[in-house]
Amino acid sequence: MVDAGDVIEEALIWFMPTKLRAWFVVLLLLGVGLGGMYVFLALNDGESLSSQGNTAIEKQGNGWRYYSVVAPVDTGINVYHDHFRTDEVYPNWLLESLGVTKTCDITFDGSWQERYEADKESCWDNITTSDIVYFYGTKIIGTSPDGETDIHILDDPSDGHGTAVTGAVLDANPDAVIFFVEGFSTEAVLAASNQPLVDIISTSFGAIGSLPVPGIETGTYEAVVGNNKMHTGAADNTPSPAVQDATAGPPWSIGIAGYAEEGDDQKETMSGSYPDIAADWTQLLPNHDDTDGYHETSGTSFATPRTAGILSFVLQELRNEFDDGGSGASVERGGYLVNGTDSEGESFTIRNSEVRNALNLSAWYPSFTTWDPFSGTTPVSPVAPCTQVGWGVVNMSNIEPMLMHLNGSQAMDNRPGDVVLCMTLNQEAREAYWGVYPSAPDESLVSDRNAIFREE
Repeated sequence: MVDAGDVIEEALIWFMPTKLRAWFVVLLLLGVGLGGMYVFLALNDGESLSSQGNTAIEKQGNGWRYYSVVAPVDTGINVYHDHFRTDEVYPNWLLESLGVTKTCDITFDGSWQERYEADKESCWDNITTSDIVYFYGTKIIGTSPDGETDIHILDDPSDGHGTAVTGAVLDANPDAVIFFVEGFSTEAVLAASNQPLVDIISTSFGAIGSLPVPGIETGTYEAVVGNNKMHTGAADNTPSPAVQDATAGPPWSIGIAGYAEEGDDQKETMSGSYPDIAADWTQLLPNHDDTDGYHETSGTSFATPRTAGILSFVLQELRNEFDDGGSGASVERGGYLVNGTDSEGESFTIRNSEVRNALNLSAWYPSFTTWDPFSGTTPVSPVAPCTQVGWGVVNMSNIEPMLMHLNGSQAMDNRPGDVVLCMTLNQEAREAYWGVYPSAPDESLVSDRNAIFREE
């Protein structure tokens, strides 16, 4: 039988410009997925693993513990909320390595407004765009390089988004060190990218409707390709294809859509199509203008940092297992996210491509049979489900198989050929659209592409 993917590619190569070709492949595959669902419905008449906890394990080599650093880039953060409190004191070497210039010993008594007023003169009025601030008694180190804000770093009452985003990271990995960056710009992303200890950058903003306009892709490119970090980027809260989205679409980014984990475990209709993965859409997250309240909220904005927290947890557990007391993938660490030794003293290393491959292998497709036609979700098609949720769903249940695959104790099976073909076309469309790694054979480019996107 003739391979449909080959036919498509041959036709497009000769008759379409690169970006138009990429768009056509995406739209055609989306049509295949939806068409397959309609056929399935007609023919059939409409017919884990437990969550992981985390403990801070002492690491004698660095005098502290094994850790991971996540950098949410967003509106600001409510450092007064109990969700971010800790009895830990970050060691001086960690603060120095992250470039901390100021420590705020903030107030933890009274209402949000009373705490802010008590700290206004000593802390908030003195923070500049060049400052990196450690908030003593919290898990937060923050900076506000853009400066276009009423109160640097703080998620004041007119904002709110960044507090929930950061809460989602810590729900997945309560021991993550947070390097928070306030801003919506390439400069804000680069502020996280330039920190050698940062493992993962998470961004939950972009053009409405995934309009094909430039965004933060130059910053995320530098972070992933230049500095060997990982980037989780939110797809839009519409069914728009994610390929052209400047946050979720670039091939070096992990684009994330949503699935209804609290209902029928199906695709959230109002989240991006043809992403890398889908993750928890609805979560209970901390408020931005009080000290202990929570609210239920939904969107790819929160599925994305939750995935960053999951990846952070995986890195932290591997560092514990293989005695790696550092973080980041700096030159000093050989560009590896994990750089330790096994029980026999042999070197053990993990790079971003291997973590990403394990993420893809661990993803799974919800069964169509759980779909509730009154839920407002879209059923995951048994035909080309990749066009809806990419490699599949990722939640806390993915942690154990990822760890076992990466530590070599139990490798995951390869994904079926149709899934691999669909996601290969996705990757090639993204490479063509963003023009960084063309699909045309070129050994120098293929080498770089393999280092980022493929398992070695």
